[in-house]
Amino acid sequence: MSENIEIPVELLPEDGRFGSGPSRTRYEALEDFGQVAASYVGTSHRQAGVRRLVGLVRQGLLALLDAPEGYEVMLGNGGSTYFWDSAVFSLIERRSQHLSFGEFGGKFAKAVAAAPFLEDPSVRSAEPGSAIEPLVEDDIDAYCWPQNETSTGVAVPVRRVPADGALTVIDATSAAAGLPVDLGQTDCYYFAPQKGFAGEGGLWVAVVSPAAIDRTERIAAGRRYVPPSLDLKIALDNSRKDQTYNTPSVYTLFMLAHQVDWLLAQGGQPWITSRVTESSSVLYGWAESSAYATPFVQDPALRSPVIGTIDLDPAVDAKAVTATLRANGILDTEPYRGLARNQLRIGMFVSTPPSDVEALTRCIDYVVERLG
Repeated sequence: MSENIEIPVELLPEDGRFGSGPSRTRYEALEDFGQVAASYVGTSHRQAGVRRLVGLVRQGLLALLDAPEGYEVMLGNGGSTYFWDSAVFSLIERRSQHLSFGEFGGKFAKAVAAAPFLEDPSVRSAEPGSAIEPLVEDDIDAYCWPQNETSTGVAVPVRRVPADGALTVIDATSAAAGLPVDLGQTDCYYFAPQKGFAGEGGLWVAVVSPAAIDRTERIAAGRRYVPPSLDLKIALDNSRKDQTYNTPSVYTLFMLAHQVDWLLAQGGQPWITSRVTESSSVLYGWAESSAYATPFVQDPALRSPVIGTIDLDPAVDAKAVTATLRANGILDTEPYRGLARNQLRIGMFVSTPPSDVEALTRCIDYVVERLG
């Protein structure tokens, strides 16, 4: 059986977690949380301790992402999929355009299409592994797409759509703390902390422009019914008090704050970009020189630096490869289930050093050679 192949210890990465989310957490953060947990866990999220933690998250993210003046950070319970529902109620006024070139861009469009109080969205689609650009349309008030498509490993630029009065809304779930961004080109840049921020799920975060704030306030003041838990105006009001509307996971908040602080101490966005670029260069360079592996994303300009999707030759069983890797402590290299390809998907978020990506490629070669 393939699981009986034992990879020599000297070939193994220091840490075998390569998931595309939840991603590798830093053990230092876990250790530090153990030291301070008694100050936070089991205490009110509306009192000074937890509110101080939320404040650190909000101010740290503004600094890390170099947010323009007037932009604010708001957060709430749930995740990016939960934020889609909030955007349906509180951010899209009448009709939106969505770019669908993978699973997650398409899911947001479906959430909008199901809303009876919105017009059917305009959806511009591209085959997985490629991408498509937004197109200005007269009746669109929000243009929405993922900066990094987690399911396919496609990354695209973030540029404001030149349409008066329309918002540019970017899903940065697997892009934030990985891909560079000019927030001045967006009105809403939203994500969850379980990928580049090396934390856990159950929280959404959005950096919003004055125009997006005005939109949410205008909708809240209108006739549309918005459930309080999905109301971005309520989320913003609470965020300005350094708290969430509902009780949050303190552990999740701490892990996010710890990662933001670590990233700033390392050098911020320039350091992040350099590190993930080095990791992805190792992976794609290996695949391009391999006899049995090929980057799934054909256009190098679209290849994600944080999610690497690698097709394997049909003669090599990807399921056997990933099962063998897992048996040796190298985890979560399986492809996205919806693509149904003979493929590996490798998370290369900033917590993963390039040396571990290089070690992973050696381990894959070792396994494939012995699978015959």
